[in-house]
Amino acid sequence: MLNASDASRPRVFVVSRREEKAGQVLRNKSDRRTLLWVLVPALLVGAQYANPSLVPYLAWLSAYFALACGVIAHNHNHCPTFSSKRSNQFFANWISVFYGYPTFAWIPTHNLNHHKYLNAEGDDTKTWRHTNRHNVFVAASYFFVSSYYQSGPIQQFITGAKAKNPRFYRTIMTQYAIWGGAHLSMLALGIALYGLKEGALLWVYSMALPALFALWTIMLFNYDQHAHTDPFSKYDHSRSFSSPVLNFLLFNNGYHYVHHEHPGAHWSTLKALHAEVAPHINPVLIQKSVWWYWFKQYALTPFFPSLGTVQLGPGPMHPPTSHAQTAAVLEAGASHHPEFTRARS
Repeated sequence: MLNASDASRPRVFVVSRREEKAGQVLRNKSDRRTLLWVLVPALLVGAQYANPSLVPYLAWLSAYFALACGVIAHNHNHCPTFSSKRSNQFFANWISVFYGYPTFAWIPTHNLNHHKYLNAEGDDTKTWRHTNRHNVFVAASYFFVSSYYQSGPIQQFITGAKAKNPRFYRTIMTQYAIWGGAHLSMLALGIALYGLKEGALLWVYSMALPALFALWTIMLFNYDQHAHTDPFSKYDHSRSFSSPVLNFLLFNNGYHYVHHEHPGAHWSTLKALHAEVAPHINPVLIQKSVWWYWFKQYALTPFFPSLGTVQLGPGPMHPPTSHAQTAAVLEAGASHHPEFTRARS
């Protein structure tokens, strides 16, 4: 588990040579598309507020770009987008508004916990908390279960920052204020422009529901990237999705195995890293289409069980017998990352 002192330790990220050559503003030129993607949600919200009749046509786009902001928030916490610390903080505040929650929360729940325990015991987002069954009911409720169990580490992280790192604590509180203030302001603006009912619904469809969709879907992806995988295996601890369309839309988030092996790698490098190790990964853990995977797993498997996933290895609830062996396996994918090294010290 996390210690309160984790919040007091500065974060260190690995900067590749390619990133250093990208210029003084962006650390990697591929993030020009990232910047475009985070501007679009604001334009979509503006268009819907200017003309509410566009909501039925644009709300679904807002939902996708909110999800994209969630993926970008994840990438940004592993590999900061800008060379400037101030620019990185502004960027984190901006995407928090559309993603639906302050992005600092990725640090205690994801960077310092999920990457350390990898769906084994100790992972606050473990997929098998109440059952190891892999069905639509468990998948649909995973967001609510994981959110509950992540709330403790988030609060502990905030408490640690307040006690040991007041500057970072102010950063966290600022992010909360911007996130909450932006949503309350847009709700108030909608009501002022169109009345209580119409204005509130405008905010719900253009901002609130897209943010909820992003949070829920991010959790669903995490569930499906680890359900029935083997956290104690060198190559079979994560499920990847190799669709070029999916990985374009979600900034290579489908290449999940190599992300765990190289958590500090820039998202643009993951496709090449995946190609290097794909022959070693169990083929059932490299799915082409997430849509077909979902349809097969959640719609067809109840009627044709042979189409569903099966637990690989002994299961995350049955770690290697040696405690030392367990610790070594669990931390193998994270030990090279200085962020995790400090969390263990």
